Amino acid sequence: MDISRRDFLKISGGVAVAGTANGLTPKAAEARERENRIKGAKVTTTICPYCAVGCGMIAHTKNGKVVNIEGDPDHPINQGTLCSKGAALYQVAHNPTRVTKPMYRAPGASSWKEVEWSWALDEIAKRIKKTRDETFVGKNSKGQVVNRCDGIAHVGSAALDNEECYILQKWLRSIGLVYIEHQARI
Repeated sequence: MDISRRDFLKISGGVAVAGTANGLTPKAAEARERENRIKGAKVTTTICPYCAVGCGMIAHTKNGKVVNIEGDPDHPINQGTLCSKGAALYQVAHNPTRVTKPMYRAPGASSWKEVEWSWALDEIAKRIKKTRDETFVGKNSKGQVVNRCDGIAHVGSAALDNEECYILQKWLRSIGLVYIEHQARI
């Protein structure tokens, strides 16, 4: 088919006019679709889990399912804007390949298997206790009381808010950890 540039522009303009025949521009149609999706949804403000900036988000849920996530225009940090990761967070909640149950791979095994939360949490607690008991140092070489665990380290996450970090730090210090790092600094 031989089509000139002028013909291409005429056809494109015609398609654009036909597309707005229902009275909606593409932007208006998108806004209407979003409005229908969030109509009657519960609105919850939250913080983006990706980096240490702490952008505010609004999550809309219906029947316990996330139906929309957007930037919070009233939030002082991001004022409604989101980076590409934050803007795509909805896709994390609605990803058919997302792992939603704990997975375990036994030593020497070649594949992962799904396990129950109660088993996984009990196993983690047992391993922390065992490692702590084996590597706990009560006194250093000078005889000074140090009460520390040298066998466990912790790398934190910038996705935690201040309150979560405070509680986590209290717990880590209470079991004697001294090797504590935070992802935002790495």
